[in-house]
Amino acid sequence: MAGTTARRPLRADARRNYERILAAAQQAFAAHGADASLEGIARQAGVGSATLHRHFPSRRALLDAVFHDRVEALCARAQEHARASEPGAALFSWLRDFNAYAAASRGLVGSLLRDGRDTDLLQEDDDCKMMITTAADELLQQAQQAGAARPGIRTEDLLALVSAISLAAEDHDDDAQAGRLLDIAIEGLRPHRCEHPTSTRETFS
Repeated sequence: MAGTTARRPLRADARRNYERILAAAQQAFAAHGADASLEGIARQAGVGSATLHRHFPSRRALLDAVFHDRVEALCARAQEHARASEPGAALFSWLRDFNAYAAASRGLVGSLLRDGRDTDLLQEDDDCKMMITTAADELLQQAQQAGAARPGIRTEDLLALVSAISLAAEDHDDDAQAGRLLDIAIEGLRPHRCEHPTSTRETFS
């Protein structure tokens, strides 16, 4: 799980509390989004708020732990696309994977990618954000080097784009809207065409 690699092994009772908190958080975030009550999660897990914060010092740490495995799988898809496709196709295919995941996560991906109000500023365990940023950055650089993506685009632009699309589509019943919005955006990521459209104006003498 995220942020646990440097920890000493937990005692059996602490491990049970940790797993109960994760299970309760998964249900709460799925039902109520990233702003689900941490006190409610602690109650559902049968622990006190102090115990929850001892394991997860911020909401971001809890989000990271809940979504770490799924984000890890998403980023593995980036490597698969890079091996199987041309750089531009790899980038755009992975953006569609990322977009579908973000749209299905009720705005939770956006919370992982931005600094929340209750994020511990000293925390360095933003594993999910780091993994997503790294995957996007590698694909974008390869696509730009191949001339398949505009040179002025930055990695943070891609992450903000997908986050914004997921939030825009969140309140609509149209499940396909996020995909359509991304298709429109992808056209803006491609290099500008060199040819100029022929003017349709008539020239009068």
